Amino acid sequence: MTPGRWRSAALAALWTLVAATLALGAYSLWRAGVTDQFAWLATLRALLAAVVLVWWTQLLGRYTQAQPTPDGDGVLRSLRALFPWLTSLRMALWALSALAYLSGALNANPVALTAIATIELGFILAKNAVYGSLVRAAPHPEDPHARARLLSWLNVAAPLSLALGVVNVVPVAGLAGAPDAVSLTVYGLHALLDVAATLLALKAVQTAPQPRPA
Repeated sequence: MTPGRWRSAALAALWTLVAATLALGAYSLWRAGVTDQFAWLATLRALLAAVVLVWWTQLLGRYTQAQPTPDGDGVLRSLRALFPWLTSLRMALWALSALAYLSGALNANPVALTAIATIELGFILAKNAVYGSLVRAAPHPEDPHARARLLSWLNVAAPLSLALGVVNVVPVAGLAGAPDAVSLTVYGLHALLDVAATLLALKAVQTAPQPRPA
């Protein structure tokens, strides 16, 4: 495939992921019920993730065309301001889950709980690094070090997205009941789409034209 086709495929997957993330948030809230406060926080997380992804996708589209984004650009400034809030919310929800695991109230295998918490934390940190790497790289598409950093974090984020998807669809004894077929489909498809979008973004950056430093 040509660089242009990789770019088009990546952008198509990312825009689809935006819609899927919004749908996932709505589904999670509907399934848990509007009186569930934790579900509202999870829905807010999905909404923020979708908004951040909208801006990240726009920047990636420019970056993969070797088009520098000025520091004062509205999309860049918005992404720079919002993605730390998304990471903070994700970390807060992760901390709540970790406290529940540590409390001993859950009759689940501690090794499985440790693995889940580790995968979730790795996913959060990798996503934060992916956002931040593009924020730093976008103004300077000619910078090979910034490009290498972005590629490295995309390469880390893809397997962690897959691992998190597995965690979300495979039941753990003592942690939750077996998910129904609809939930398995919804969470599984979202995870696969996240992995595919990340891998396509990785390939789009790898094949993108790189201008020579001035």
